[in-house]
Amino acid sequence: MLKGKKIVLGITGSIAAYKACMIIRGLVKAGAEVQVVITPAGKEFITPITLSALTQKPVISDFFSQRDGTWHSHVALGLWADAMLVAPCTASTLGKMANGIADNMLITTYLSMKAPVFIAPAMDLDMYQHPTTQQNMERLRSFGNHIIEPQSGFLASGLEGKGRMEEPERIVEALDYFFETKDLAGKHIMITAGPTHEKIDPVRFIGNYSSGKMGFALAEECVRRGADVTLVCGPVSTQLSPMAAQLIKRINVESCQEMFNAATTVFPNCNAAILCAAVADFRPDHQADQKIKREGDDLQLRLLPNPDIAAELGRMKQSGQRLVGFALETNDEQANAQKKLQKKNLDFIVLNSLRNEGTCFQSDENQISIINADGQRDYERKSKSAVAKDIIDQLAMLL
Repeated sequence: MLKGKKIVLGITGSIAAYKACMIIRGLVKAGAEVQVVITPAGKEFITPITLSALTQKPVISDFFSQRDGTWHSHVALGLWADAMLVAPCTASTLGKMANGIADNMLITTYLSMKAPVFIAPAMDLDMYQHPTTQQNMERLRSFGNHIIEPQSGFLASGLEGKGRMEEPERIVEALDYFFETKDLAGKHIMITAGPTHEKIDPVRFIGNYSSGKMGFALAEECVRRGADVTLVCGPVSTQLSPMAAQLIKRINVESCQEMFNAATTVFPNCNAAILCAAVADFRPDHQADQKIKREGDDLQLRLLPNPDIAAELGRMKQSGQRLVGFALETNDEQANAQKKLQKKNLDFIVLNSLRNEGTCFQSDENQISIINADGQRDYERKSKSAVAKDIIDQLAMLL
């Protein structure tokens, strides 16, 4: 969504200034037009010639470019831009931005900026932790600026990576998220994802092969389009992207009962729910407190039915709420999905089949059909992120 966007990139005097080249490349590759404004200290770390070669624009550093009266208008830049990004942003520049100290071209451009401003701090940990720096960042947030901080790092102190600049691709991703189509703005959507594990004893469980990839793709697509997302997630190793992880409320559960409790608590305050989790239908009637030892020739387990999350949410659904289900079938796919659609009061159901090899559990691809009261639409095989877009397009028409 950065195609055609005009971005002012502010670069300050940090050792991370060299990463600005990768930020520019990412923005330009996404179709953005980039104008660099650099502080005098920034030019000590990276040359304007390098930056100009990447942006195909002269780099702006001083108010006056020559001694003939030619000058750079920070006001014009503030009107030209769709966004301003300061990366890297030193503690000194943070302080100047927070307190309106307009002693260089970058700060005057910031103070004239009519577009959203994104700030990627870069400094050592002690400077980052200092109360003055923290106060300045909170002050900038209160002005409506967006602070992009790292999500992971190397330090063992518990403040992993704090102070270092976020990676360039994540910074570009943050801007891309901001400009994404926001057709779900103001909507609260709950998504269930992953398997459930029903314990037999402390080391064994009944489960399935679900990786959570489809549910995570749906959650990221929803938040990218402006929704407030709650992800109720069973035990998975799949990870959200760093930007999505900041925006999505995640509730981790293990058993079907835990997922049932979370889903029925969250759903009343939602506009929609997408039930993508592969929930175990049965659980052992007894959980052993200690590991069951191998004794005798067999082991018999008595299984009890788990609560039906989809049926309960279908019963709870109020006028204006939307409920989307999933059906994974091995035979009589359409008939079984139609039955589930009606029985559980779903607005539409997403059908996939184990007959389509490499499109279900643990795969990066999927092939679905969407079934509603009006009929069925079949989709071609594609990545789960692309499938998520198809599903959310369908949901957005109902909200």
